[in-house]
Amino acid sequence: MEGVTAVPSPRPEPAGPSRTGRTSLAAALLSGALGAAVALLATRQEWSEGTATVAGGAFPLTAKGSDVTGVPAALAVVGLAALVAVFAVRRAGRLAVAAVLALSGAGTVAAALLGASDSTALDEKAAQASGDASATVGALSHTAWPYVAAVGGLLLLVAGLLALRYGRLWPAMSGRYERSGAPRPRRAAAPADPDRPEELWKALDRGEDPTGA
Repeated sequence: MEGVTAVPSPRPEPAGPSRTGRTSLAAALLSGALGAAVALLATRQEWSEGTATVAGGAFPLTAKGSDVTGVPAALAVVGLAALVAVFAVRRAGRLAVAAVLALSGAGTVAAALLGASDSTALDEKAAQASGDASATVGALSHTAWPYVAAVGGLLLLVAGLLALRYGRLWPAMSGRYERSGAPRPRRAAAPADPDRPEELWKALDRGEDPTGA
């Protein structure tokens, strides 16, 4: 009886990296775009309200997020631009842009949380309404919109962290838009037509007989 050698059948290559790249890319795009939209929307809403004491009594005051601080909106725009720029760069450039995206999200969270208890904007409005530079707002209260902006920043931060961790697996902008260092092949010149008038004159200048066989 002849010996039988067991040869293991080849196993298919795991599709883990490719699947991970697609999944992380989709998650980063979704969280980044949603985070920027949420942060921008939240900064346009009312963050705080109060009253100012004037001659006629209490005067109601409100402040939007953009009145309190412009940092979350600005960083949300920077984060959205960084999310798009991730696909235009590679290697170290991609890591740098991903870091900017993550920092934009972290900064948005910090600025929104600091603005959640800030009364500077309403104090300024109270001073203007009362005509007294030392006047401050009364009956101060805050809404939940600063925390919504912080959630938007958190989503941007998640997108940045995903780009830092899995960005090397993501596709880059098509190479046809990039300038290659290789020399371009020259097109071969079309053969001259001997029957054209200019070719006949050139032949005469060279001392050739253009009518010869």
